[in-house]
Amino acid sequence: MTVIDPRVPQSAFDRVVAGALPRSLFDDLALGLLLSLGVLILLTFPNYGIIWDEEVQRTYGLLLLDYYGSGLRDLSAFDYDNLYLYGGGFDMAAALLERVSPLGAYETRHLLGGMVGLLGMAGTWRLARLIGDERTGFFALLLLALSPAYYGHMFSNPKDIPFACGMIWCLHLSALILRELPRPRWGLVLGFGIVLGLTLGTRIGGVLAVFFLGAAVLGHLGRVAALRGGFAPAARQAAAIALRLLPALPVAWIVMILAWPWAHLDFLNPVRAFLKFSAFPWPNEVLYGGRWIPADDLPATYLPTMLGLQLPELLLAGLVAAAWFGFRALVRPPLVVDATRRLQVGLVALAAVFPVAYALVSHPVLYNGFRHFLFVLPPLAIVAALGFDRLWAAVADNRSRLRARLLALPFTAAVVAQVWTMAALHPYEYVYYNRLAGGIAGAEWRYELDYWGAALREAALALDEYVANERGGRIGTAERVRVFVCGHPTSAMYFLPPQFRLVGEPEQADFLVSWTQAGCNFTMFGQVVAEVRRFGVTLAVVKDLRE
Repeated sequence: MTVIDPRVPQSAFDRVVAGALPRSLFDDLALGLLLSLGVLILLTFPNYGIIWDEEVQRTYGLLLLDYYGSGLRDLSAFDYDNLYLYGGGFDMAAALLERVSPLGAYETRHLLGGMVGLLGMAGTWRLARLIGDERTGFFALLLLALSPAYYGHMFSNPKDIPFACGMIWCLHLSALILRELPRPRWGLVLGFGIVLGLTLGTRIGGVLAVFFLGAAVLGHLGRVAALRGGFAPAARQAAAIALRLLPALPVAWIVMILAWPWAHLDFLNPVRAFLKFSAFPWPNEVLYGGRWIPADDLPATYLPTMLGLQLPELLLAGLVAAAWFGFRALVRPPLVVDATRRLQVGLVALAAVFPVAYALVSHPVLYNGFRHFLFVLPPLAIVAALGFDRLWAAVADNRSRLRARLLALPFTAAVVAQVWTMAALHPYEYVYYNRLAGGIAGAEWRYELDYWGAALREAALALDEYVANERGGRIGTAERVRVFVCGHPTSAMYFLPPQFRLVGEPEQADFLVSWTQAGCNFTMFGQVVAEVRRFGVTLAVVKDLRE
């Protein structure tokens, strides 16, 4: 416990690093950060490009609305590509908003995605605050907000960020349920069922939320058996808990089929989707370690390697601290143990570690970094926050201001550096690599960067400006500029005026708009008239092909 001599004047900074300010300060900081992030989303969502997944996802959402609008007779949504394997909750919500939004279709989707990502951050804060304290909650929120992979995907990724948001709120409700075992409130059970249904209505992998809760309940039952001297009391509690939690499943099923009506056409369809995703085919190659490797032939270490290279150093440091203090707690257990909190921490740790460990063992088809595992970032941020919180407490208990500053100053410097890096990458935060990889300059030609083709928006705007300047500042309405896009055509053409026409062959084009994925920009010769660059790395180019 830190003792402060009231006769000695102290600055606010000294009181913060010594842990002497009221814990509610960290709640104020967290709420201020959430509000600031909300404002930032409102100001910057138009800056994000259209990724190559978005057009089909938007069409899927519109087709699902047609299904409901036709009285469940129009089944075209279930023949559209392979999208029927996914739930359409986000896509239907975006399609509904599109009908009333004054913004464009994709701008509406990006704003909605940003707000869903912010909701996931709020869930991370609440869960970290529940299993730790106010300081832990603030640290977790800050670490997740400073994770470029999470923040950069919020606006354009229509599957992985909504799924991550659903999973963290499932974990939060699970932690609340654990606190009230064996008879949690019906409101918690109902809430868990609703959120679980929405998560399953995004991706069938939401069954992991049931597994995580089930594992934590088993831990609770093991403690009951140990304390009461036998399995009979644990068995009676198990029956009571099962009866209490069972109503969550039909609630989840109803919500799921509303968001994913294909699941209702056949009772076994969700099982088919789960088995399909266990070995999902993707007949493309992935740039890894400087070599293009088939996605189904990547080494088992691909996922942990990409996490190690793309997570911010600050978050990695928090995970190291958490691992150290966790090891110490196993070797030298504390005298006073809050068993429920230990279960809650175990629940979050399991959610952070199990998916990665399972991928190491099962070796599924992986690609494009860890975008399909973005849902592990919120629990990882919470585990790292627990590590920093424990480190902070250890330093504050030492009564040494120097040691407290030795922690606070580099932590603050790391936060400022990470904010600057993300601002410099904007709006391509998701291409971030940490210093272990040498930044994105060190990752160039070794790992994938703008695999979504998001930079084509900025390249298209640069082309529009170039042609307008070439014509004295204005393009005539009768003029026609032929464009070939190496990448997803919509990612560029959506941002160009109607005078620009898409052509199917580069020989017919006046200009090339190209991403740099797989060296596509080198396949056609022409004068480079615009480039999209970050930290010296070219993400997209515009070439004049007329000569």
